[in-house]
Amino acid sequence: MTQRNTTYVVGHKNPDTDSICAAIAYAKLKQQLTGAPYEARRAGHINEETQYVLQKFGVEPPKYLGDVRTQVRDMEIRRLPGASAEMSLKKAWEEMREAGVVTLCVTKDEHLSGVLTTGDIVQTYMDVYDADVLSTAQTSYRNIVETLEGELLTGEIEDTLTEGKVVIATASPEMMENLIEQGDVVILGNRYETQLCAIEMNAGCLIVCEGAKVASTIQHQAKEHNCKIITTPHDTFTVARLIYQSMPVRYFMNQENVVSFHLDDAIDDIVQVMAQQRHRYFPVLDEEDRYVGMISRRNLLGARKKQVILVDHNEKNQAVNGIEAAEILEIIDHHRLGTIATSQPVFFRNQPLGSTSTIISLMYEEHQIPIDPTTAGLLAAAILSDTLMYRSPTCTAVDKEIAEKLAKIAGINTEEFAREMFRAGSNLGSKSANEIIHQDFKKFSVEELTIGIGQINSMSGEELSQILKKVQPKLKETCKADGLDMLFFMMTDIVKERSDVIFAGDKAESILQNAFLKDPNAKGVVRLPGVVSRKKQLLPNIVDAIQQ
Repeated sequence: MTQRNTTYVVGHKNPDTDSICAAIAYAKLKQQLTGAPYEARRAGHINEETQYVLQKFGVEPPKYLGDVRTQVRDMEIRRLPGASAEMSLKKAWEEMREAGVVTLCVTKDEHLSGVLTTGDIVQTYMDVYDADVLSTAQTSYRNIVETLEGELLTGEIEDTLTEGKVVIATASPEMMENLIEQGDVVILGNRYETQLCAIEMNAGCLIVCEGAKVASTIQHQAKEHNCKIITTPHDTFTVARLIYQSMPVRYFMNQENVVSFHLDDAIDDIVQVMAQQRHRYFPVLDEEDRYVGMISRRNLLGARKKQVILVDHNEKNQAVNGIEAAEILEIIDHHRLGTIATSQPVFFRNQPLGSTSTIISLMYEEHQIPIDPTTAGLLAAAILSDTLMYRSPTCTAVDKEIAEKLAKIAGINTEEFAREMFRAGSNLGSKSANEIIHQDFKKFSVEELTIGIGQINSMSGEELSQILKKVQPKLKETCKADGLDMLFFMMTDIVKERSDVIFAGDKAESILQNAFLKDPNAKGVVRLPGVVSRKKQLLPNIVDAIQQ
């Protein structure tokens, strides 16, 4: 049975509490409804407010998802086990033929040591003429016995051949005395005299062909001279041909400049590299450089796009990187329609409510799926956060009704919990200006202009004054670094229900003036009483001012 791919449920970059909690709750709902794997992810750093909420209800933060382009992990990977460097060429050839591949990855302790191809094996037959290559390659006697389908009569099978050449004993014993040297591997038949002569010349190993029996006196002499004896059912010609296949693959494998890829490598980045290489297969490694398997150019064709569900946004520049290469299955949001384009129809639910989590709570009710206390706590926190404890003009009667119902399930008092949550989120003393600006930050595209709007909510006017002093000097620098035409930063006083707005970028001041008919004060701040919502109050007015 084919395993279903995981679908990622993810909010926007610079995620707020609604974005994170909506992703967690919706992934859980989808999994309960379908039985398929859905996983909540985050596209950015979790702020202090959201951290407080997750810790309060004992929920692990979603894992980071930085890019949804198709990756090597989305390809069909040949999960062939890594070969030992001591494996014989014969066994390597057999494994490649059985698997239908022309490449074998050699590993040690799960890490890649080298790569052997059928071309490397063929080369050993065409280019290797040295009779002493077995000892040069330090071939193990175990490999020789297995390759010749033989039996070791004397000596230790775990020993390694470290000296000597391969000799075929076809001449008379007198002639053999001039050919055999210490440590040689001698291929011979059942002639007693030749066997004895080879032992007395201090041969390292006798290979007795055609299954001939070896006399006990020869075995005794071999033991005394520390000479191994191997019997094999093959004839002399076959043994001479096979014995070179017993050499270990490490002697022939390519260890330098091996081209490999990692599971997280984007396919866009590896296509050109693959095209420039003559190899058909390439090793794949995980994040700890452990060998996973192999891929070929052919596997590129079957690569599966990542499947994602977007929550709490539908703007391309707010979405996780590489969204254009992913397959978007659904969008659940409560913002204005943005710039996300899909290649096929998707399930799109967009309602003018104060929080995406309100929509997801309604979906639980519609599907008659009970909400557990932990999920209820997350959803309630998200609604309280996005509606500024019901003070935002985006808040509806539905939001408040749902939040109070969820709070009862979670066992929390909405007023007390909201104050604790906002207090945790406004503890920004140790953060840099750049971190504060981007804590709750969104980009928007309006009339070919790119606009950034950041927002900080606090219940302390004194803290907001400190934030102003820290952030204002860095605003122009941030606007330029982010490639924005305009940047607006809202400092929202939850208790007084107003926002102080500072700005950077060409025409940002005039746009803000036209949008609210207010001039900046001596500190360069535009104070907007009653304005607490970026989505429903600040952005629409700015869009109207730009379009006029």
